Amino acid sequence: MKGFYKNKNILVTGGLGFIGSNLAIKLVDLGAHVEIVDALIPQYGGNLFNIEAVKDKLKVVKGDIRDKKIVDALVKSKEIIFNLAGTLSHIDSMADPMTDLEINCRAQLSLLESVRKYNPAVKIVFAGTRNQYGKAKYLPVDENHPQEPTDINGINNIAAEKYHLMYTHVYGIKTVSLRMTNTFGPRHQMKHPRQGVLNWFIRKIFDNEEVVLFGDGKQIRDVNYIDDVISALLIVGQSKYGWGEAYNLGGTPVSLLDFVKTTIKIVGRGSYKLEPFPSDRKQIEVGDYIASWDKMKKTYGWKPITSVENGIKITLDYYQKCRKHYW
Repeated sequence: MKGFYKNKNILVTGGLGFIGSNLAIKLVDLGAHVEIVDALIPQYGGNLFNIEAVKDKLKVVKGDIRDKKIVDALVKSKEIIFNLAGTLSHIDSMADPMTDLEINCRAQLSLLESVRKYNPAVKIVFAGTRNQYGKAKYLPVDENHPQEPTDINGINNIAAEKYHLMYTHVYGIKTVSLRMTNTFGPRHQMKHPRQGVLNWFIRKIFDNEEVVLFGDGKQIRDVNYIDDVISALLIVGQSKYGWGEAYNLGGTPVSLLDFVKTTIKIVGRGSYKLEPFPSDRKQIEVGDYIASWDKMKKTYGWKPITSVENGIKITLDYYQKCRKHYW
C-alpha cells in the first residue's frame, strides 16, 4: 500500500471531519501528496485540530464543494478523490431538508461534472451510508436489499450514490460507493449526537453523566472502529477493479445497551436510563441493522479487525489527551 500511495496526488473532501481527517493522516504517513477541502460549517464536525499531527505536511483549502470554481481547480491535478463531504444527521435533514439536498445532492453532482470536464481519469471513492436502506426487511442486509429510507438524508444519499455510479457506466469515470455503518473513534465531533450516537455515549460516560437510551436499548447496530473504515477506503483507492459498484461496510453487531455497558465497564463510571421514544425519533428509528459485507470481502479481501472493546479503549485514550479540542 505504501508503494502505491507514495507521491500520489489525492483530494479528500470533508477532510477536516471525522473520517476525512483520519484518512488524511494515514495518506500522509503513506507518502501521498494530500489536499483537503472542508467548509468548516459549524456543528458539522470539521475541526482543524483533527490534522494537527500533519498540518505542515498537507494542504488545506477552506471551501464549500457547492462552490464550482473551487472544485474545478481542486480536481484537475488529482489521481484519487476520496469524496467524504456531506451531512449525516437524520434529525437535521428533516428539520432543514433543502440544506441537506444542496450538500448531499447538488454539490455531489457538481463535483462529478467538474471531474467529467477537467479530470475524467481520476478515481473517486464515495462515502455512502447504511441509512440508505431504512428499516431492514431481512438480516444481514446485503447490497440488493431495497432502499427505503426513513428520512430525507437517506434519500439524498441514494441519489448521490447513483450519480457517482452512473458517471462510471455512462462516462467511464471510476467510482465506488462504500455504504458505511455506525463508525466511532478518535476525531469525531463530541458536541452533539446528531451525527452518530456512539461517540456521544462515550462522551457522556467519560463525563460521568447519565446516558439516555430510547425504548429498551436493545436495538442492534453494526459497529465499525474508524481504522477499519480507513483500511477499506485505502484498499479500494488502490484497486484496479470493482469500480462502478456499491459495497457495504460492516463490523460487530452490538446493541446500544451493550455498547453503553461495555463503555461503563472500561471507564469505571457512568450510568444509563431507558426512556420511551420521542415521537420525532420513533418515526425515523430503523430498528436492528446488521450488514452483510461478503461482497466487500470477496472483491477486495477487506474485513474489520478491531474489537469493540479495543476501539472504545483507544477512543477514550485519545479524548483523555485532547478533550479540550472537542468538548
